[in-house]
Amino acid sequence: MKKIRKVLIALACMALVGCSSQPAPKNEEGSNSSTGTKKIGVIQLTEHTSLNMIYDSFVAELENLGYGAEKATIDFKNAQNEMSNIPTIVQYFDANKQDVVVTITTPVAQGAMSLTKNTPVVFAAVTDPIAANVVKDLEKPEGNITGTSDMVQIDEIIDLALTIKPEIKTIGFIYNPSETNSVSNYEKLQAVCEERGIKIETASISTSIDLQTATSALLPKVDAIFVPNDNTVAEAMPALSKLAKDAKIPVFTGADSMVMDGGFATIGIDYVELGKKTAQMVVEVLEGKPTSEIPVYVFKDDLYITVNEDTMNALGITLPEEVANNPKLMLVK
Repeated sequence: MKKIRKVLIALACMALVGCSSQPAPKNEEGSNSSTGTKKIGVIQLTEHTSLNMIYDSFVAELENLGYGAEKATIDFKNAQNEMSNIPTIVQYFDANKQDVVVTITTPVAQGAMSLTKNTPVVFAAVTDPIAANVVKDLEKPEGNITGTSDMVQIDEIIDLALTIKPEIKTIGFIYNPSETNSVSNYEKLQAVCEERGIKIETASISTSIDLQTATSALLPKVDAIFVPNDNTVAEAMPALSKLAKDAKIPVFTGADSMVMDGGFATIGIDYVELGKKTAQMVVEVLEGKPTSEIPVYVFKDDLYITVNEDTMNALGITLPEEVANNPKLMLVK
């Protein structure tokens, strides 16, 4: 019955999620091969630029650290932005024991907590691990889980917006309230805007399909828009960017990848570096270090200003000297 259950779980995962994997030699019992190949499971919430950058960088860094195809099997699963797919993938990985499982985004980390009973988990891009109830202590994470945080520096982003466009009086905020990371960012935005005397107009969406209607309703009411590192918004970022450019409204974002997808500007982390750091933590786990001895890594320093040059020109904005001459300014198209 156990073997039948494993087969059924695997088939269900393939049918629901369109999973893919990189095969490695295994013995008859299905465990790691005699060559010492490690099994790494990866669950990614959906396909969009930020998450793809993290995963690609993660794989490249594993290879740099000596965990390429000959030493590690990466079994990649995409939940297709369907929360109902996550438990199926988690069951699949639980049945097909992994040496470590990597979860990309807050919802996936939350959905994979049951794995920690038997398998170490390293999360990537969890905005607020404590608010998400993933860990209680960033320095000494308990429960067989640790990882990297892409905490958004909202105060710095809003200050950047005011430096570039001081006349901002009302800012729009678009988010999916079912994403814990976005709710946390909204609470922080409220505090920052209150201090700076800025009014907030919100628009909530449940799927990326809702974004066009929500954006169209919001644009006439605001001087600028801020979108956090919200996965639902990120999926439809090119559509949001086009609507905002046509209305001559700048969109400030919580991630550099969202600027690459047409947003105007942000100040924050490099998601390539986040992917690298996640890989480094995974290697520590593979080499025997307990997750409780690996603090959650929060990117607070080495922040970069990212500006989309094409969007800037479409909006008719000229960067003030203090931004244009900043050594950490990166222009993208």
